[in-house]
Amino acid sequence: MNPLPDPPLHPRVRNSWFARLSGLAWIILCFELGVFLLVYPWMDGWERNEIANWREGAREIWSNPYLRGAISGLGVVNIGISLRDLYTYLRQVLFD
Repeated sequence: MNPLPDPPLHPRVRNSWFARLSGLAWIILCFELGVFLLVYPWMDGWERNEIANWREGAREIWSNPYLRGAISGLGVVNIGISLRDLYTYLRQVLFD
């Protein structure tokens, strides 16, 4: 008598349409946030922000190019994360 084959350790789980749609929405949100963080610190609106007027020395810190570069760097990281998630999402959708 043949024994039944062992079930796979990780059975394939089909994602619902809601899971796919929310994954795509997350990727779009991360990408848009990354573009905003990359571009906005170098625009004129950055200087006219209320955070710059909180304390006496805040304007010097707020207008410091190193702070602007650090925030733009966070934008680049966020864009990279969204591109990585897009790659993973497309692999799951197209090849599973």
